Amino acid sequence: MGSEGRSWSGAAAMGGGVEGEAAIAAVVAPAPGDVPASGAGICKELVRGWSSLDSSRFSIETVSGGITNMLLKVSAEDGKGNKSSVTVRLYGPNTDLVIDRKRELQAIPHLSAAGFGAQLLGTFENGMVQSFIYARTLTPSDMKEPRIAAEIAKEIRRFHQVDIPGSKEPQLWDDIFKFMKKASILEFEDKEKQKRYETISFRKIQDEVKELKDLSDLLHAPLYFIDFEYGSYSYRGYDIANHFNEYAGYDCDYSLYPDKNSQYHFFRNYLQPDRPSEVQLQDLDALYVETNTYRLASHIYWALWALIQAKVSPIDFDYLGYFFLRYDEYKKQRESCLSLAESSLSALKNG
Repeated sequence: MGSEGRSWSGAAAMGGGVEGEAAIAAVVAPAPGDVPASGAGICKELVRGWSSLDSSRFSIETVSGGITNMLLKVSAEDGKGNKSSVTVRLYGPNTDLVIDRKRELQAIPHLSAAGFGAQLLGTFENGMVQSFIYARTLTPSDMKEPRIAAEIAKEIRRFHQVDIPGSKEPQLWDDIFKFMKKASILEFEDKEKQKRYETISFRKIQDEVKELKDLSDLLHAPLYFIDFEYGSYSYRGYDIANHFNEYAGYDCDYSLYPDKNSQYHFFRNYLQPDRPSEVQLQDLDALYVETNTYRLASHIYWALWALIQAKVSPIDFDYLGYFFLRYDEYKKQRESCLSLAESSLSALKNG
């Protein structure tokens, strides 16, 4: 589980669902508690062709799945039987602690132009309006299906080739250490939460993260553009491992993490989309080691993210429990993943 419910759907993933042109603009947001009721007003200002519509022609519904932002689907009828919809994404309070919104807004137009994600229609003080994409969230069984896995691999490769202006320096480890610093000084009013929080050894986590970073640096992983919301250049192995961790689904069943054969099927279609059968074994082995080293980084990233969210998010979700779930899985996989990386590096050293 990442920051939002994720979906993939062939043509549906290639463009927006709002009809006609839309101007990118900015407006002042209402108070957070008023946004569901004021969503129509925001959209009337930002979506071209909607400003003259009467408020009675709008309908609003909450979109489930997001645990960072509140998502609303706002629909409008033009009186002629035509209906179109947009997405209003309302940032949670203090999410700027974990998300660089400037970086995000810089990336979205370029990704949209390349056919990824929704079209940005406008921004307001604590959110944005985007085109609505008609798709369904993939289930773990969907993602394991070889045909779908191959298509996702090809799309991720194409996604990684999108050029985003700005710094190409990877942000993963900077973000993890930033999260750790903020997560280590929290205080909870709820006594039970505080008691659970105080069982966490941040010194141990810090030492383990430094060890993991030092080991991953030796892999010399190439840099690519990654996460759609936490958009910055980072490591391809992290992005792929993060995707594989999503196989766990909302039930967070990490026993569903793909086995080696399934990973190699994915890697073949990622490395050579047009000729997957021609990928060399050494290239598959290298990406396998890289991905499963960053598998640990993915768990640490989202565990620390969850701690901060446990303090600041108004969304009804057990973030503190999610920290322990991800950190426990990290501890469970740590020895085997580090051993894999160390064995690989030793073999390279010995020629």
